[in-house]
Amino acid sequence: MDRSSHSRSRRMAPFVAVAAAAALTLAGCSSSSGGKKSTEDTSGASAGKASTPRMTVALVTHQAPGDTFWDIVRKGAQAAAAKDNIKLIYSADPNAGNQANLVQNAIDQKVDGIAVTLAKPDALKDVINKAKTANIPVVGLNSGLSDWKKLGLLEFFGQDETVAGEALGKRLNTEGAKKVVCVIQEQGNIGLTQRCDGVKKTFTGTTEVLNVNGTDMPSVKSTITAKLTQDKAIDYVVALGAPFALTAVQSLSDAGSKAKVATFDLNKDLTSAISKGTIQFAVDQQPYLQGYLAVDSLWLYKNNGNYSGGGEQPVLTGPAFVDKTNVDAVAKYAANGTR
Repeated sequence: MDRSSHSRSRRMAPFVAVAAAAALTLAGCSSSSGGKKSTEDTSGASAGKASTPRMTVALVTHQAPGDTFWDIVRKGAQAAAAKDNIKLIYSADPNAGNQANLVQNAIDQKVDGIAVTLAKPDALKDVINKAKTANIPVVGLNSGLSDWKKLGLLEFFGQDETVAGEALGKRLNTEGAKKVVCVIQEQGNIGLTQRCDGVKKTFTGTTEVLNVNGTDMPSVKSTITAKLTQDKAIDYVVALGAPFALTAVQSLSDAGSKAKVATFDLNKDLTSAISKGTIQFAVDQQPYLQGYLAVDSLWLYKNNGNYSGGGEQPVLTGPAFVDKTNVDAVAKYAANGTR
């Protein structure tokens, strides 16, 4: 090898090492169901790391206790953190004021980046400004597509909830539905409201909104049961999350209703219900991808100055329909807790 070739090889070696490390992914372990305290996850972080310096990222969501959707988001975040040599601190609270306090906690810990959901963006505006003042980059995921740019976030990863709702409304038309009840499990959550509004916009039948207390599943069941008992004309229940769709199936039985169930979002039990025909279809927004991309984007920004969409466009992870025609292809990933 001549001297110039040897020199080029030496210069390229670090880049090859980083690229090889970045190509490896490591799935995270199953998470608990949220809560107010921040927790560091180090599971599976012993292999496949990037050779870049260790950094700390806080993932702060509006997860309610028991909502398994967020376990999937968190697994994606854990996989990216393990790959990128990131210390991941996860915390969650469905109360917007408490969620803002969790973001402040991350600022106080001087993290290298923050990924946050914006279910109630007005409550997080001030603390996000504080993060920017502290020169901490902030990205959004899952909720807040309409507000992330106004709040000055670098990037956003999720689906357009209005578009997803509109797609579901059109699907209901093809299913021959006439009267739908759209069940919102967290009143005031802008993303959930947008889903039902989207359904109303394109569905040619009648749409009613039913608010339930998503943190109390027996109450969810009884409220849906009462609605179906009172109004036999309802022929479709639209749930906005997998656990609530599965509960709605129980409500149908209790009410003696012939209505069908459709939903947003997946989990292992939900894919099984689609296979059995107890739930007709689901709209998938790929929560694992949301968590993964949000954390990975902060590594890319710190180490190479990248930001997806150039700060102007979001990265869309959905919507896509899952029904009997394609559920088998998705079920194996749902069984792993990643879809």
